[in-house]
This record gives sequence, structure tokens and C-alpha cells, in this order.
Amino acid sequence: MMGPRQETQAELFYEFSLEEHVPHNHLLRSIDRFVDLSSIRSHLADFYSHTGRPSVDPELLIRMLLVGYCFGIRSERRLCEEVHLNLAYRWFCRLDLTDRVPDHSTFSKNRHGRFRESELLRHVFETTVARCIAEGLVSGQRMAIDASLIEAEATKQYSASQEEWDAAQIDAKTAPRAVREYLETLDEAAFGAASPVKPKFISYSDPASQWTAAHKAPAFFAYSDNYLVDTDHSVIVDVEATRSIRQAEVGSTKTMLTRVKDKFDLVPDWMIADTAYGS
Repeated sequence: MMGPRQETQAELFYEFSLEEHVPHNHLLRSIDRFVDLSSIRSHLADFYSHTGRPSVDPELLIRMLLVGYCFGIRSERRLCEEVHLNLAYRWFCRLDLTDRVPDHSTFSKNRHGRFRESELLRHVFETTVARCIAEGLVSGQRMAIDASLIEAEATKQYSASQEEWDAAQIDAKTAPRAVREYLETLDEAAFGAASPVKPKFISYSDPASQWTAAHKAPAFFAYSDNYLVDTDHSVIVDVEATRSIRQAEVGSTKTMLTRVKDKFDLVPDWMIADTAYGS
């Protein structure tokens, strides 16, 4: 027998539990058991004013970024939409059904402000590494080093050759933020000072990125994400971003080895790397 047409009627009161609607085998439940963000507020305390309206909870922003990373949501505008609609995402972010999701612009403001000034993302990363060490997942005896190309949000159409760039005589005081940051990093070993070789093209929107090609593919603007990995359980113990030139990538190895020694007292007995890193 054909069932009757179902028409929903608004109820005056609802009894609803997010906890009951998130499957026990959901990926975010597995992650939530090990995520400890309790130190974020104390780490950021000096970067907030003691007056004015309360800010968006920084732990909420980090949890939302974790959701975006785990489920491949690269657009922060779309991330806000997905967290608004998805019950599991709301549960992981500690948001009730009636709680508002932050505006996407909040992420960029904090990324270029408090998060950068306080190195919050590195603090979260190193807290996670410390947890892995405490759980016996890192021995520090055998490590590997390599780099991955990360494509920049830049195109050749909006770029200039080195000659055109020099002829423009960029004024650091009036230049856009991306250009000012590029000029400030020219003396850093990971960027401008890594090699005397001048880049073939420089992007106006992201001049610190490197025009490069890999595996005989078409060239594009990119960065190198350099990883130092403990091979016992494939745990990344440090990371360093550089321009995509071999000198900067090799130099990042010393930077990361020094940092893990100072931070975690890890000194590997063996290092695994390709021949470009030397012997």
C-alpha cells in the first residue's frame, strides 16, 4: 500500500544530541582522542587585548583548520559552509546546533596577525610531536629528509622577468604586502640568500615563490616543504618551508636537525636522503 505523504511540522521543543549522531568509527572521533589544544590560550595570551569584545576562540579556528586538512577542504569559505552543515564537523569543533560558525575572513586576519606573530601553528605542531615521543612513536635514531613541491597561488601571466622587476625599482614603503615580505626575506638562507642565481620569473602576487619544474613537467610557481621524518613510525618531527631551489632545501636540513636537538634532544644515528643532499 502506498504510504501517506509526509509533511514536516515545526516542533516547539527539540531534544537533540550531536554526540549520538556522530558514528563511533568516524575519523574525527579517532583524531579527537589525541588532540590536545589546552595550551593554546596561554600561548596566545599576550597577543590579545584586555579590553574590547571577546574574540573568536582560537581553539575553534585550529579545530576547523584540522577538519579542512583531514577532508581536503582548501577553501576557507567552503570550510565555514561545511562546518555549518556537517554534524560531525560541528561536534569536533565543539559547536552546538545554534552556535555561529566564524566568518572565513577571520582565518586570514589571524594567520597574518596573531598566529604568525606567536608562531601558534608551530606550537601546535611541536606539542603533537612531543605527544608522539611520549607515546613511544619516535626514537630519534633513524631519520629521513626530503622535500615536496607546494604549488603557489601565482600565475606566469602576472609575473615579470628579473630585468623587468629590477627596472620597476620597487618602493618597499608603498609596495603590496606580498612584495614587502619578499624584500624582507631576501637575506634569509631559506629564500633570497640561498643562491646567487636570480630567478627566471618573479610573481607580483607571491614574489617569494620560485619558478620551477619537476619531473619534466611544465614549470610553475612553488615552494618546497621540507620534512624531517623519524622512520620508526613515519612521524614527521620537523618541517621547514623554503624556496624550491636545491641550496635552500639542503640548508633546511641543518636548520631542522638543530631545532629537534634543541627542542626534543633528538640526534639521529642515521640519515636517509637522496644524493642531492650530499654525503
